Amino acid sequence: MARRVAVVLAGCGVFDGTEIHEASAVLVQLSREGAQAEVYAPNIPQMHVVDHVKGQPTQEQRNVLVESARIARGNIKDLATLDVKELDALIIPGGFGVAKNLSTWATQGKNCSVSREVEGVLRAFHAAHKPIGLCCISPVLAAKIFPGCEVTVGHDTECEQWPYAKTAEAMKELGCRHVNSQVSEVHVDHKNLLVTTSAFMCNAPIHHIHDGVGRMVKEVLRLA
Repeated sequence: MARRVAVVLAGCGVFDGTEIHEASAVLVQLSREGAQAEVYAPNIPQMHVVDHVKGQPTQEQRNVLVESARIARGNIKDLATLDVKELDALIIPGGFGVAKNLSTWATQGKNCSVSREVEGVLRAFHAAHKPIGLCCISPVLAAKIFPGCEVTVGHDTECEQWPYAKTAEAMKELGCRHVNSQVSEVHVDHKNLLVTTSAFMCNAPIHHIHDGVGRMVKEVLRLA
């Protein structure tokens, strides 16, 4: 039987939701590998809505589930209905929605809280010894919930290629081990069954980002 993988989204758009290219790369690779994607999102308001042309917040109000449905072509479920027993693995793409809608990392950094619903799902997969794939900013969720885990968000030294490298330092302060990696590479924490890759934490050609996300998906499926 095809492996069933939960893909949890956080809206639609890099600045206030899920990074669309990362989500697409995950869904394409799952399809290529013969796996069945089950797309979920929490039925909650977004923290805010960002005009992606101006890069500025607007006065609009949007719903995370409704916006995520754009990426899922309408084939999406409320995260509250997820049953870990029916699934083989979990993948959460990145985008600022992870840090704004699934957690408060965007405003509180290492002192953030993770949405109770999202934390419950992560803990359920972890307790069931089922693999979890995280890319871009989403490894911060694991860093917050699973002290001592191993993850990568790319590099820990800030430069033009790695503009968000301070994220790695904050994760280390939470007690996790950060492993430097290239954008097309993944890191596997075999103890916690976590597979992470940096994706758009790196200023890199989009095909390199797709390569890294694709490897993450393959490794998640291998562990499943």
